This record gives sequence, C-alpha cells and structure tokens, in this order.
Amino acid sequence: FQSLQDVGKEKNFVFLSKKIEPSSVLETAPLFDSLKKELAWNKFSTPTFTQSYCWPPVAGGCDVIAISHQGNDPLLYIPPVLTLLQESDYQALPNMSGVCIYWTREPPLALILCPGWKKAQLVFDLLKTYRKGCRHFYPVLITLGQNKEATSQMEIRGCEVVVTTPYNLLRLLEHNPGLLCRLCHLVLDEIGVLLSDTSEQVFTILDCYKKATARAQGNLPHQVIAVGTRWNKHITPLIKEFMNDPHIVITVVEEAAIFGNVQQVVQPCISNNKTAELLKILDFTQRNLQKVLVFTDSVTEVEMIHKALKSNSIVSLKKHKESKCNAECVLERWRKMHSSGTPAVLVLTDDCLHSLGITDATWVIHFSFPSPAVFGQRLQSMSDTFCPGIKDSTVDQEDAKAKSVILLTENSSCHASEIFYYLKRAEAEIPEELYDLTAKVQESEEDEKFSRPLCASLKTFGICRNRTECPDRHQINLSIDTAQNIAAEMIETPERVTILPLFIVHATKYFGRIVRKQKDQYTALAKEMNDYFKVPGHRISVNTVEKSVFYGLREGAICHRVQVVETPAKDEENVHKVTIKYIDEGRTSQVNSDQLLHLPVKFQSLPPQAVEIIVCRVKPIDNEVEWNPKVTDHINHKIKGKVHHAKVVQTLGKTVWVDPMVGVTHLPTVRMWINEYNIRSEILSTGLGTDNPEHVGEIEKLCTQTALVDHGQSLEHLNTKEDTADLEEVSSPQDPSIQENSAESCNSPVTPPSSKSSVLSTSFQTGIQVSCHPPIKWFQDDVSVTLKVQILKATDSRCEFCREKVTFSAYSDGKRYVADLELYQSVIAEKSTCVIKDTEAVIVLVKEKKGTWCKLLKNKNVHVSLDFGCWEESEDERPFTAG
Repeated sequence: FQSLQDVGKEKNFVFLSKKIEPSSVLETAPLFDSLKKELAWNKFSTPTFTQSYCWPPVAGGCDVIAISHQGNDPLLYIPPVLTLLQESDYQALPNMSGVCIYWTREPPLALILCPGWKKAQLVFDLLKTYRKGCRHFYPVLITLGQNKEATSQMEIRGCEVVVTTPYNLLRLLEHNPGLLCRLCHLVLDEIGVLLSDTSEQVFTILDCYKKATARAQGNLPHQVIAVGTRWNKHITPLIKEFMNDPHIVITVVEEAAIFGNVQQVVQPCISNNKTAELLKILDFTQRNLQKVLVFTDSVTEVEMIHKALKSNSIVSLKKHKESKCNAECVLERWRKMHSSGTPAVLVLTDDCLHSLGITDATWVIHFSFPSPAVFGQRLQSMSDTFCPGIKDSTVDQEDAKAKSVILLTENSSCHASEIFYYLKRAEAEIPEELYDLTAKVQESEEDEKFSRPLCASLKTFGICRNRTECPDRHQINLSIDTAQNIAAEMIETPERVTILPLFIVHATKYFGRIVRKQKDQYTALAKEMNDYFKVPGHRISVNTVEKSVFYGLREGAICHRVQVVETPAKDEENVHKVTIKYIDEGRTSQVNSDQLLHLPVKFQSLPPQAVEIIVCRVKPIDNEVEWNPKVTDHINHKIKGKVHHAKVVQTLGKTVWVDPMVGVTHLPTVRMWINEYNIRSEILSTGLGTDNPEHVGEIEKLCTQTALVDHGQSLEHLNTKEDTADLEEVSSPQDPSIQENSAESCNSPVTPPSSKSSVLSTSFQTGIQVSCHPPIKWFQDDVSVTLKVQILKATDSRCEFCREKVTFSAYSDGKRYVADLELYQSVIAEKSTCVIKDTEAVIVLVKEKKGTWCKLLKNKNVHVSLDFGCWEESEDERPFTAG
C-alpha cells in the first residue's frame, strides 16, 4: 500500500492494492500522440492526482476500480480507453457481422454504462470531442424508451463504443443476446450510483458479459473498469466474481477506510461524562497494547484529558500548538513506548496531525465529534493498518485491526447528519441516540430552508429523492406560497379551464395563461397595448432601469409587459444587458436596457397573468430525475401556443396542477370543441414516460399541511360561479321531495331513524340541537376514496377518522352541519386527511387494502352520491365530451 505520494507540489492520499507508478505529466502519459495533442488543444494541461494513478493500469488493459472525489469525471477512463481502441490489435476477434441483429457491421468493442441519460450524453459528447485524433472510431449513444416496437426495429451502423444506461442495455439485450459477443472493455461510470440505484440490472448485465466472454473463442482481451466517488458494498462481489485481480485506486480516506474494514463504533454518553467513558475504552486498549490516538479540537481539552489519564496511571503523550515538545520528539517517544511493550496513547488536536505524519495507529478515539473533513484526516492516521477483505471472506469486524470510536453526546448535532450517513454506508452499528439526533438536525435544516423556493422535484413528481442535499424546502410557507394566489376570475371552473402554454420548461412543467371563457381581460389589454405602442411618440425609452419595476417591450408587432429581475453591477458601466421576466408568459431573457419602454399605469393594473402549470401522474422511466430532451422537444412542438382544456386538481400560489390536460380544436360553426390529444398519453406514447399514481396524493398531502388548515387559508381559489351551461355536468338523480325534506331538516327538530347511521343529528342533555346533513359527492381510485362535502365557508370544522368510520362537523352561515359515515370497508385513519376550501371540504380516505369498493357506506344515505365528473376513466382518458 502507498500513502502520501508526492505528485507535483501537493501531498495527496492514495490507497492502492498494487504498486502503480503515477503519470503526472501529459507528455509522458500512456496515451497515443494524437490524443495528447487533442487534450492540449482543449486546454487540458496535466493529469489530476487521481488520473495519474488511473491512466497507467487502464491503458495497460487491467481491470481497475477507482474511487475519488473526482470519480464522476469521465476523463478518468476515456483517454486510456481510446488509446487501447486505437493501438490494440483486434484482428484476432472473430467476425460476428450478421450474428448480431442490430449491428450492420460489427458489435461494439467497448461499452460505457452510465447512471442516467444526462451523464450518458456528457460521456458521448466527450467521446465525440476526443475522437478527432482517432482513426475509424464511431461512438453511439443509445437512449431507448419502453416502446418495444421501436427497440425491435432499431438499426445502428457499426461502432466501436456504445454509451447507454443499464435499463436501455437490458432492453437491447432482450432482443439481441449477442450484443456483447465482441465486447472487450466494459466501463461502469459512477459505480456508487449504479450499484445503489440499479444493482440488480448491473449484475444482470455482468452475468451476460461473463457468459459472452466464456463463449468467445481465442485469447481475447477483457477489461472491466469501475469509477465513482463512493465505495459501495456491492463492489466487493463485483471484484470477486467479475474482475481479474484489479488495480484498486482510492484517493478518499473515508472510502479507503470502508474498503479497509475499519471498525466504526459510536459510544453514546453525556457530555460531562466523556472523560469517564474515555477511561473505560482505554482500559481495554491498555490490555491489548494498541497504538491509540485521542483527537480533540481544543488545547484545553488536550490538557484536561492528559491530566485525567495521568491521574489514572495511564501513560500518555500530548501534542497541541502550544506544546513545548516538537513533533519529531513526540513521534519518537510515542513509537518507543509501543516497541517497548508500553501501551501508546497520544492526545492531540487536529492541527498537529499533519506535522506528525502518523499512519500506523490502530485505534482512533474521537473525543470531540468530528466534521467530515476532520474525520477523514483522523482516519488517515490508521491507513497502514487498513485490512481489505476481498480475496477471502469479508473481514470480521471484531477482528478488524483498525478501530474508530466516536463519543456521541447531546451536543454533537453540528455534523451528525454527515457522519450518520457515512456510518450507514460503512454498515456500522448505529445507536438510537444518533438516529434521534440526526432527525432533529434534519428538521432544523428544513426550517432553515423555509425562505427558499418550494422544491421543483416535489412539485413536478410528488417526491424529492435526496432531501438532505436538496437546497430547497419541502414544506408549505404561507408567506410565500399564498402571497400571490391565482385570482379567482382567472379560472372558469376547476372541472375545465382553458390553458395557453407559452413557455415549456420540460415535458410536464410549463408557464402560460389561464384564459377566461367569457371575457379574457388580458386579450383586451394586449390589443390596447399594441395599439398604444404603434404610435412612435408613445415609445419612450427608459433612462434609468430599476429592479422589480414593470416596463414595456416591443418584439416585432407584439408588445409585452416585462419586469426587471436583475440589473448590471454599478461598476460595469459598459454592460447594458438586463435580465427581464415576461410577467404574462413566464419566460426570462436578457435584453438591452434601451429596449425597455415606459409602461403607463393603466397597463399595470391587471395582475401578472403567467402561472406555472404542472401535468400530473407521469414521470420519466428508469427512475430518472429529469425528463429526456426528446420528450420535452416533442411536447414543446406539440403544445406551445395552442389552446388546451384541463381539470385543475390543486393550486398553490401561482402554480396549478392539472389532470388531465387535453389539446383541443374549436369548431365555431357547430360551437364544438374537439379533443385532439391528451398530454399525459402523448408522453407515455414516447416510451420515455411512465405512470406516477402517487403524484396527486403527494401534492394533496403537501397542500393539506397543518399550517395551511390552522390559518384558515384556502389552497384553491377557484371561481365556480361562471356560466357553465356548455360543460357536461353529470350527477346522480335525486327525488325532488328528498331535496325538500333535506332543506326542511335544517329548520325542524326531526330525529332520523336509527337504522340510518350516517344521518346526522346531535342530542344534548341540555336540549336538542338538530344538525343539517351536507350534500356529499365521492369518487375513488385503487388507493384512496375522496369525499367532497358541499359546505360554504366552513368554520369550527372537525374531522375524526376511525378504521371504519369518519365524522365531519362544521358551521356555515350560522347552521351546524354534521356527517357521521359508517364506511363499507376499512381505511388507514392516520394517513387520511381533510382540508377546508371556500366552497367545500375535501376528505381523502386512504384504503387499508388496495382495490375498488362497490359502495362507500354500509347503509344508504340520500345525501351521499357518486361524483361522476371525477370518476376514474380508462387509460385512454376522454375527460371532456365534444360540445
């Protein structure tokens, strides 16, 4: 093993399974000359520390595992792999043309597996950049969808390198098992991510590769390269089963410690009892003659610990920046103690470790809770005693030579989250105290994000994959989310709004306007602005541009209202570009400041019309976190600037969630709207999108947080009083006499029959108070049941959930309304929710068992009926009728 190798002027840590002579200069690197020139042409000066250790074994055709902070950089492997493809002799490979269906010439020689389409695109672009110096080199990027017909008809010209993802490769292998028949080089990019998210798929591919190489004739070269930023527990079986004595290069101390089987121990204790806990630990190490380093972050604590050890007859040394004894003296005495059979204990501050250069300690005790940076430095002091367990069975943690002990107190919250996740990856035993402390820290971190924007992934897909690293918030902030609510007059009815998407962010997120059916205020405003600015004398340029102020902007014959969101710094006198936002469209751009026009006050009275529109219940395939540009381009071409009808399922601030959203064409002669396409279905038809059934439920859960309900704030400001005569309305028929009786029951003290358990009347010993029963409509899906309680501006509302019962009560217009419903089947009470809106209360019941209920209640209730308008349609989703 090697550590603290000199490369250039800096000292870096490297942990190697075999000795490697680093290539630290580009001129002498093991790359062919044309590629070196191409690298230099692209401003590549010299190999990084990790590259200097990776390039030699990769270029030598060896199997390689590389873990580094720069492990997500494709240049760790691209230059040496290109060198192999250029200089190696592949003439001995059998001619497989015609054997593999998709390859008109020959199957690929190299395959690069990336964790997602975005990384695959980056790798492909780099290959195209550096292939200029290569002869006969053809890289191919494969991003397939779930459309099997398209996959089976796919034709690719001959190529040397294929770049793709695990899911895409498996789709190809399903139709063409011979795809790997000539494969010599398999690269696993970002191995930690691949094995965390797609370990099953990766090992399936490795099995196929292993079988293909076993069937290959002759002595063919075979190489597996895996690079990444973090060690993963699945790398060990990868090495054992699919690699041939690989070179392992790790330049991150913490990751080398996991590979080196350093035993991580967390010892909870009270802060004022840390010294006593330390003495217990040292009592054990004394008996086993360990070389122990006790780390702390203050001179005072070093002196205190040293004094405590001395008073307990434990021989120890101390070192901090105020020590009289220099580093060489301390180091010599510490080593003599161990060689003479005396337990060696050194108490020191973190800033002294570098000058001591200790790498052979067997125990590290973290008296002060470590930060991630300090943690790695402390572990490096044991690097000579790391004990990798690859060839044989995994090293037993109890027999591990190196041990790291963390003293955890109630004051250790500062870096608890980072250490917690590291210990989980190291498969250490984690006490409950650290779980609790981490949860509190994460809650506090979420509170600190309270002024940040709401997480885009949470809004778009209903989930954020990594909340701990996401910079945005994941909870409602009333002051932000309800400060600019969509005006009621912007929406006709929640059942069908007219949407004009104008700026497409990605496949399911757009900015645009909600157009009023009867009289669209913006249409009138736009015409008036265009007429006004046609007059040259009205086009008054702005001398001084101010941030957040509204201006006019002419683009051809069209005038826009814009707001300045960013201005040049004061010292940039020659810069006249300003960043503006089109407040009625949602897009932003940069323009010259002299293009901005004075906007009369009469054109500023109408609020900004741009809203964020999100299409629900669809997400990218293969657990991707972003939409493939192919889908976004398709949707952009399909919908931009065209009228759509949509049903609003939720609103929050200036964001509306719609499901479905349908492209329509108006036939004025017959006064009809024709449905052309459903956006969700369009996305699914590309094969690059898949169903996301939890999306709407997660958004409703987000919007029904206690803060909103407690403040009595409505999440939807929907105007349902517009003329809806041309919309289809389906409701269950009711006997007029029943409706009359319902109305009368609000004014007369009638006690309903006991057989109808859902009829609501409340008796009190002090007298009889009769409650009205509100009309209720309901619909369901496989997971939940939604009840819409028709009640205006409810106050003092209560909703109680039981396994087979839900009780709702509220006051409206001086009357008390109660619904006591005995359910036909069971629900999960703690997951069920209720939110009060302006015109109704929405109750969402989460089913205990998934499936369809044949009815809602055990006993019939005349006030409860099906909501046919919300009833779950087939996958074709034809939500709007023509006419």
